[in-house]
Amino acid sequence: MQTVTRTVLRLLVVGVLAGAGVGLLLRHDAPAAPAALTATDRAGVAVNAPAPDGSPAERATAGTQPDGAARADANDRLQVNAELAYLFDYYLAGLGQRPLEAIRADIIRELDKRLRPAPAAEARRLLDAYLAYKRALVDLERGLPPSTDPAQGARQRLAAVQQLRNAYFSNDESAGLFGVSDAYDLDAIARLDINSDASLSDVQRQQRLAALDARLPPKLREDREAPTRIIKLEAAVSQARAQGADDNEIYRLRATALSPSAAARLADVDQEEADWQRRISAYQTQRRQLQQSASDAGALQQLREAGFTPDEQKRLPAYE
Repeated sequence: MQTVTRTVLRLLVVGVLAGAGVGLLLRHDAPAAPAALTATDRAGVAVNAPAPDGSPAERATAGTQPDGAARADANDRLQVNAELAYLFDYYLAGLGQRPLEAIRADIIRELDKRLRPAPAAEARRLLDAYLAYKRALVDLERGLPPSTDPAQGARQRLAAVQQLRNAYFSNDESAGLFGVSDAYDLDAIARLDINSDASLSDVQRQQRLAALDARLPPKLREDREAPTRIIKLEAAVSQARAQGADDNEIYRLRATALSPSAAARLADVDQEEADWQRRISAYQTQRRQLQQSASDAGALQQLREAGFTPDEQKRLPAYE
């Protein structure tokens, strides 16, 4: 359940922030990368990217406990693992709503609250390395050559990313922070290889994919299946709405599949999306009326300011 709920929040953060133009490095559209590639590494940081106030991503994390964990072992040494990266990314999802330095300060406060001074200092060092790595990752992505072979392109990207990490982390740190996502990526690449192998019959292809499934650790299998479960759930929600289900019925459907808190956050996102679409529809109608009456640019800007915040106005060209 924790994995599915985490996936809900991440899908919301990814979908909304990417759509709003926030500079998180999300390569879903890259032909060289499988859809599941590098969930952790995709969150590359661009410091000054805007996002709308009160976005669904922000609402998705509002009222939640920070994702991930920061722990020390019995010898008071920091445990460097994927949970620490999840904790960093939980706060970095707010980038665009708040300045990077403010988010960094929040992360440091959380680390100091959870850890004793020595491991907290080590976690702060890793945080700064993590931020520098994410900035460099943006440049790396921009410089990757296009590839007509999705599996080969994904393999080259993963190799380049792993090499980049060497400039910021020790081998043990890289394995701890990114080992889980690398295993996920390697599995995704193997599936691309199988699906693109024209020499395989349908039966052989299914057998090889089933063999990959059997080799997956339970945790990795759950992580891989979580996005599909969310997509299926939202398909069921769309079908239920088409059949006349009201908001309470949709809440119960989601709460049963996920959790009451996740269902409540998704309901908030639904309400905000409906409000946004209502305001956009009204704006488009009034904008056409102004254009037909040959109004000046000042009247159009007044229309924008009357219905949208400054950050929201940056999204309007996509609807004009």
